[in-house]
Amino acid sequence: MKPLYLASGSPRRRELLTQIGIPFTAISADIDETPLANESPSAYVERLARGKAEAGRRTVVCDVAFCVLGADTAVVLDGKILGKPVDEADACAMLMMLSGKEHEVLTAIAVLDGERCESRVVRSLVRFRSISREEAAAYWASGEPRDKAGGYGIQGLGAVFVASLNGSYSAVVGLPVCESAELLGHFGIPCWQTLNAQ
Repeated sequence: MKPLYLASGSPRRRELLTQIGIPFTAISADIDETPLANESPSAYVERLARGKAEAGRRTVVCDVAFCVLGADTAVVLDGKILGKPVDEADACAMLMMLSGKEHEVLTAIAVLDGERCESRVVRSLVRFRSISREEAAAYWASGEPRDKAGGYGIQGLGAVFVASLNGSYSAVVGLPVCESAELLGHFGIPCWQTLNAQ
């Protein structure tokens, strides 16, 4: 079986891959995440997931065939990508924009093995309840929003803002486990490996 490398520094993505029993090695894959002119949010996340997988592949020194999984998540409101907040004012402004509204979360995954690359984009809809400015400031003070697309984490303290979710919870966290398992299966990497090892 081919070794798998996860081109991500996200602890959430590591937890989700571990959850479905897939052994991997985490590697860093820094790329320019600036959107291109007139690039749709869906094309943006897919390009970044592929770019991270390719960047990760270049860092691996291995004399056997291997696969790299890259992923990227974007929070999208009214067609506009909300990135990671640069400071408290930015984070609070994002939360005020999302307050009481439904937004899209797009997560792309890409797997490559040097011969081919396959990717998927998973779309989920998240609706926030109304958020007060005081709550937004308190949430920023918790430290959680600092490295999160859209300025919140659904798997953490930010869960209290989520009134409804239509789609994949794990995709909103950062890695759609159903689609990831399917895609990795195309490359001969099954899930639940850790069960068989016991």
